[in-house]
Amino acid sequence: MKRFVYASAAVIALLAIGGVLFIKLDTGAAATFADQALRPAIGDNQVIFLEGVYFQMADLFDRIKYSLVKPPDLYIASGSVPIPASGARGGPTSTLALSPIAVPGVAPADGAGVWRNIPLDLFPGQIVMADTFVNPDPSRPYAFVTLVQMDMSRLRLSSVAGTQEPGAKAGKPGPGVIPNTVQKSGTLVAAFNGGFQYRDGQYGMIVGKTTYLPLKKDLATLVAYADGTLRIVKYEGQDLGANITFIRQNCPMLIENGIVASNDQANKKLWGRTVSPGIYTWRSGIGITASGTLVYAVGNSLTPATLAAALQAAGAVNAMQLDINPFWVRFNVFDHYASGTYAHFTVMKGIQDGARQYLHGYQKDFFYVTKA
Repeated sequence: MKRFVYASAAVIALLAIGGVLFIKLDTGAAATFADQALRPAIGDNQVIFLEGVYFQMADLFDRIKYSLVKPPDLYIASGSVPIPASGARGGPTSTLALSPIAVPGVAPADGAGVWRNIPLDLFPGQIVMADTFVNPDPSRPYAFVTLVQMDMSRLRLSSVAGTQEPGAKAGKPGPGVIPNTVQKSGTLVAAFNGGFQYRDGQYGMIVGKTTYLPLKKDLATLVAYADGTLRIVKYEGQDLGANITFIRQNCPMLIENGIVASNDQANKKLWGRTVSPGIYTWRSGIGITASGTLVYAVGNSLTPATLAAALQAAGAVNAMQLDINPFWVRFNVFDHYASGTYAHFTVMKGIQDGARQYLHGYQKDFFYVTKA
């Protein structure tokens, strides 16, 4: 019996080590292999267990590695620029909250919490998108969260169902692409990842008059209205109002009415469907501030609690987790539209560049942002 236990442990360890190397070397191939080969062969629960082992091992390796060398600077601002001091002559105008932010109890790294402008051709002399980063976990200085503020009085958020996720298994595949009319209009400014796959919760999604998956109760629910207003609410069957353009659910609430809800014992597994609620991995989320500003967050080596801490530091009073894991978190800025094409960049080193898929076809759901 002991030999069997030892042998099983050895096999699991080898699989985890192999998984670490495989994912580090080819994240896309690893994600495809897990979803299209492993899940059908051994089942969802077994894959979830192996993912849990992998993430625990990867976090252990990171902790050892970065105890010996300086953590990498995952936050990059290749497309953003410093914001002139308040009142500087000729400086850009903004209605965003641009005062420096910090995560309570965490000593900020150099440059952390200082907002930078993401200049856009469509908004000369204005700040409608700004980014910064925070380190939300004092025990993991290598964990970075990039935060992006978006002024929804001048921008509009739209949702696209993927060609496969989340609705194809329910007989409702989506278009999986930013509409051609939108692309050609030159008004596209950003696109970012949506929520979980069908098999990982069957969370509701409605776009226009199409219900890809029906709404479920007790989940964080992003609701968009025709006037551009956005809400994140805990859906309990209530009337969500009229003139809704889309609804997307994903996991329980991370922050509800200013209170962090990520430590709710009954919901912990639902933020990642892992064997342990403390799994550290790439995660993304979205929040709305008291003034209606939209905040997107993405970072490595996060739990729901540290993701929530970053969003709360950025002013989010209601927030939800979006997709997780290395290959699925992504945020692209689109700008300099000319001759039918856009210049584009990602907002953080280490995340996937989803521009081609957003413009030409993607199997998973996502959001895109345009000039209002």
